[in-house]
Amino acid sequence: MSAVTDLLVIAKEPVPGRVKTRLTPPYTPAQAARLAEAALADTLRLVAALPARRRVLVLAGRPGEWLPAGAGFEIVPQAAGGLDERIAAAFAGCTGPALLVGMDTPQLTRDHLWPALAPDAWHGCDAWFGPAADGGFWALGLAAPDPALVRGVPMSTGHTGAAQRHRLTGAGLTVRDLPLLRDMDTAEDAAAIAAHCPAGGRFPAAHAGLRREAVR
Repeated sequence: MSAVTDLLVIAKEPVPGRVKTRLTPPYTPAQAARLAEAALADTLRLVAALPARRRVLVLAGRPGEWLPAGAGFEIVPQAAGGLDERIAAAFAGCTGPALLVGMDTPQLTRDHLWPALAPDAWHGCDAWFGPAADGGFWALGLAAPDPALVRGVPMSTGHTGAAQRHRLTGAGLTVRDLPLLRDMDTAEDAAAIAAHCPAGGRFPAAHAGLRREAVR
């Protein structure tokens, strides 16, 4: 059976001083950008290996060497406005089922995402929701992408996830949940995530390298 779901990754170019600023301190802006780049590279590598109708990188900035070669990603610039507007615009570019993830969960595996990508993922289901431990969300899937389902939801708060899920259920949608995951906002988050990343990933290697630098 052909894949029916668009897979979207919303991300920022990992430029020092522009990404993961809450990691500084204890990390320098350059070190925080190294972690961000590794997280993004691991996320894109996973998405490249999963079945998808389209693979789309919704990017603020320019692509770099961290983009997997030959993976067929479409590069779409992020829209202007707050995060809700940027996510809404990303969904507006989709004509069928779409699943969006961020760049802050490099511990992602196929098993985490498979429920929303399986052949029966959309049978009796209108939306998939991936809650984050900090009260946000790390994934959002919509069978019929409607920007109004995201636009106006308050972002980057401790109740963002609850507000987004309520928006979905308030619209009468049947929502299924993906596993609870921790996303990377702080150095403590980065350490906990690195401990749960699949072996061979760039993120745990980058995190270990920064720890070695710190003890020199």
